[in-house]
Order: sequence, then structure tokens, then C-alpha cells
Amino acid sequence: MLGLKMFCMSSLRIMLALAISLFCWSCDEDSKIEEEISKVNVNFGVERFDSAFQNASPKDLPKLKMDYPFLFSKHIADSIWVKRITDSLQNELLAEVSKEYSNFAKTKAELNQLFQHLKFYDKTFAVPRVVTLTNDVAYRDKTIVTDTIILIALDNYLGQDHRFYQNIPKYITANMEPKNIVLDVAEGYAKKYISQIQRKRFLDEMIYQGKLLYFKDVMIPFKTDFEKIGYTADQLKWAEANEDPIWSYFVERELLYSTDGKLVNRFIADAPFSKFYLELDNESPGRLGQYIGWQIVKAYAERTGEDLFKILATEPEEIFIKSKFKPKK
Repeated sequence: MLGLKMFCMSSLRIMLALAISLFCWSCDEDSKIEEEISKVNVNFGVERFDSAFQNASPKDLPKLKMDYPFLFSKHIADSIWVKRITDSLQNELLAEVSKEYSNFAKTKAELNQLFQHLKFYDKTFAVPRVVTLTNDVAYRDKTIVTDTIILIALDNYLGQDHRFYQNIPKYITANMEPKNIVLDVAEGYAKKYISQIQRKRFLDEMIYQGKLLYFKDVMIPFKTDFEKIGYTADQLKWAEANEDPIWSYFVERELLYSTDGKLVNRFIADAPFSKFYLELDNESPGRLGQYIGWQIVKAYAERTGEDLFKILATEPEEIFIKSKFKPKK
């Protein structure tokens, strides 16, 4: 009996040593990849249309239109733009942006890291033209990402307690910080890369959101997990601690394959908390369906070893089945 016990303890030590060894090897490989990525050359400037507009007079309008034709609709008369140039509220908005972003170096450095990762993993990636502007705090359109241009509306990143945001819900303004710029740009790229036909069921939407977050894992690893999902550190801890009961709730109520559109509002969309219709609701962060989808996609990636772009193209059912996802207890 003693011999068997010693054998089991010895086997356990071997398995533990092997696990530690594999973990260290994985970390070393990740470190080597990141070192390679840091050497990728990307050249871009940040064009401050917001500053140019702030310092413009009506006579400068023709040049602005020539330099930034994509920002001027043919359906808007020049007289409207002239009024905007001289409008006191616009000037106040631009002054606040100028004060917050007198130095754009930190954000540019983070965008540079994102572009390095994109260029490393996608050899066809072309570094875009980056333009900053204001959009009257239209926070649902904070960034626009195309193949050639990125537009960043800086008046949406003045800090969650800024006076301009007094009428916006706190759970939204929490992610209107300067640090969120690169996170939102990364998500814009993720949406361009993801090809997923199926998005009718709750599971489909969870995995789609999980793909967006996994894309951030790969492309902006310098950001924390709670920043990637837009949580506080405590909110992420809550999600991790309650992963098992959250998953049990989804499974036991047969929500995974449901096409009930209300589930998106309850567990996917921005909200102050998730809606289980239980006492714990007020303790929970919103978007827990995104969090669970993220864990499923990560489990699939770890189990299959598939590269990022193959994962982004894989349909939800296959990801779910092959992930063999089990929540943390």
C-alpha cells in the first residue's frame, strides 16, 4: 500500500513537472514571437484633422476639403461647414480634445504595436492612413476602420467622468478613456477579418463575440484581459469566479441553441449588468455571453492549435464541439 502511495506521488510530481515544463516552453515561444513582431517595420503618421479644423478660418475650407475629401459630404453646403468652424460649442469641444491630446505619442505607440502584429500575421496588411477628428460625441461610432483609412473621433475618449458625458450611462462612459482607442481599432479590424455565416442562435453570437476578443488576444497582447473585454479588474474576477454557474444557467435553460433575440440584450449587448433575473444580477457585469464565448474560442484554439485566421473563419458549431469547453469550477 505504501509502495502504491509513493508511486502515485511520484507520478503526480512527474506530471506536475511536465506541465510546468510545457508552460515555460509555451511562454518562451510566445516571447520569441513577440520579439520578432517588435522588429516589424511600420511607418505611419497621425493626421490631426481635429487640430486643423480648430485652427481653420472660413478661407481655409477649400484646402481642408482637398486634403480630406472623404470627410466632406457633397450633400452638405459649404455654408454649414463655415458655421461649424465659427460655432462656440464646436470650439469648446475641440479645445477639450486639444487639451487631452496635446501629445498623441502614447496612443500612436500602441497603434504601432497593433499594426506590427497585423503585418506579422497577415502579410497582405497595408498600413492605413490614420486621421483623428471629432463627431459630436457620437459614441456608437467612435472609430471607423477601412482597408486604407482609420478615423478616430477623439471627443469619445476624454475620460469617463468628463462633463460632456453627463447624459451617457456610466457603463458606456467607462470605456470612453484614451486607453480604449487601440482596443476599438483592433475590434474594427477583427470585424473585417471574421467570416461567420451563422449568427442566428445565442451560441452563434457568443462565439462571434469570442472571436472578436480572441483576435485582441493575438493582436494586442500588451493589453490586459479586463481591458480587452471592457471590464474592470473586479468585474473580470467576478466572471472568472462564476464561470461554472453562468455556464450551467445557459445549459440548463437550453439557451445555447435558442434564437430568442432578447438573449442578445440580456447577455451580449452593453449593459450595466447581465440579466439572469436572479438576485445576483446587480452583482454581475454586463456582456457575460461575450465572456463565455471568449472562453470557448480560447479552448478551441488551445485544443486544435489552429491559426488565428482559420479560427475566425470556422463556424460556431465546429468551434463549440471541438473546444470541449468546460467552465472553471
